[in-house]
Amino acid sequence: MAETTTIVIRQETKSRLDELKLHPRESYNDVVDRLASMATDDEPLSEETLKRIEEALDDLKAGRYRTEEEMEAELGLR
Repeated sequence: MAETTTIVIRQETKSRLDELKLHPRESYNDVVDRLASMATDDEPLSEETLKRIEEALDDLKAGRYRTEEEMEAELGLR
């Protein structure tokens, strides 16, 4: 049998884990393991990607963006 441990979580957190189950009988261990796998990435972001993220954040802070509604109007979708 695999080693186990007990953790304490708030009821709110348990409810959120319940909502994340892929099926009603999925164990909390499987839910947490799946979430932990999604949160880690074996391949770090490239310098180019990090640079582009920084540029995008700078654009947002400077107000250089258009809303979805503005883009739809510009493209004639509204």
